[in-house]
Amino acid sequence: MTFNLRFENEIDGDNRWANRCELLVKTILNIGPHIIGTQEGKPSQLDFLSARLVGYRISAESRHWERECQYPTLFYREEVFRYLQGGEFWLSETPSVHRSKNWDSAFPRMMSYANLEVRETRQRLWSVVTHLDHVSERARIEGAKMICAWSVARSAPVVLVGDFNDRPGSEVHEIFTLPRGPFFDTWERLARREDESSFTQHGFTGVGAKGRIDWILVTGDFRVLDATIGRNHEGGRYPSDHFPYWVDLGLG
Repeated sequence: MTFNLRFENEIDGDNRWANRCELLVKTILNIGPHIIGTQEGKPSQLDFLSARLVGYRISAESRHWERECQYPTLFYREEVFRYLQGGEFWLSETPSVHRSKNWDSAFPRMMSYANLEVRETRQRLWSVVTHLDHVSERARIEGAKMICAWSVARSAPVVLVGDFNDRPGSEVHEIFTLPRGPFFDTWERLARREDESSFTQHGFTGVGAKGRIDWILVTGDFRVLDATIGRNHEGGRYPSDHFPYWVDLGLG
């Protein structure tokens, strides 16, 4: 699953984090994905999820936390996966420098990764989450190149989730996907419709806008079995300003 949480921001009024955090947790637990990649989470939000998502573990062992920073973050089901190693880097010319940014990026952007082993089969995979810049196309392009170069160097299958702030058909999407990049787009793999029904950002309205900007990309080792854009709400209250997107995958 990929799920943009919408950062904790009081200007959201009735849609502020405190009014929807329990619904967001309920949404995740009802679906029960084995891996979740979130975006825009501040430390306080990620602490809340860590405490409430029973059976999940956060992958952030090497993280340097800052209270106001937003971190793309992985959670995985401990009963399903054994954690082997993980880390993260910033999408900049100095990736090891915390919160570094280049290419006119509006905010520092990063990717986080974990190498996981399926307990039952001992298959290994890399799980990756990212959030590309919403303003600078060049920053999205350069960030995409960095993520692809990292992914190509892995010896195990890779599943990449995130808010890419771009649409299918863009240069960013082309960099990531075959034949230019190493990934398949899971939505495209199932030949799903590309129209308003696939838009994933909705601004708490429930009406999709901006396009399909939340993707799950996989290397060719995976079989894409199903894909869903979730639109659940309670009395018109949505868990976030993005719809969650999740896929069922087979490996091997």
